[in-house]
Amino acid sequence: MEKKLRLVQGTNIERYENRVAERRQVSVPGQIVWKDAKGTTRMASVVTRDVSELGVSVECLQGPPIPLYRIVYFQVDKSVRTRGDLPAALRASNVLSAVFRVGESSQATGAPTEYALRLLVEPKRQPKVAVATECQTLSA
Repeated sequence: MEKKLRLVQGTNIERYENRVAERRQVSVPGQIVWKDAKGTTRMASVVTRDVSELGVSVECLQGPPIPLYRIVYFQVDKSVRTRGDLPAALRASNVLSAVFRVGESSQATGAPTEYALRLLVEPKRQPKVAVATECQTLSA
């Protein structure tokens, strides 16, 4: 896993970013669909800013505010799902996701203009290591 050094503006503190997957700047249209507290289906039109295997950052074009930690369905427009620079999870018709960061609000509408979504997808499995073979070699 690669660690990147990032300086935090306004302080002298250095932080390491631990990223499981590489982020790529990709701009494609999409939608976020969820149910509000009353059970009414809501939708927001968005454009992706960057994507990774486990998350996506989006700019909200229109729609009601989405609460932090809300479980939502994210989907990119059908016309762009076959793009090679999209992670496999985003090529599906919709991806179960969670809102884990809400950006600043627009002065005109009062609604947030940016959201970060964690894609709730099954992680890739790592190949099993042949532990038994190594143990047998050591005991011989």
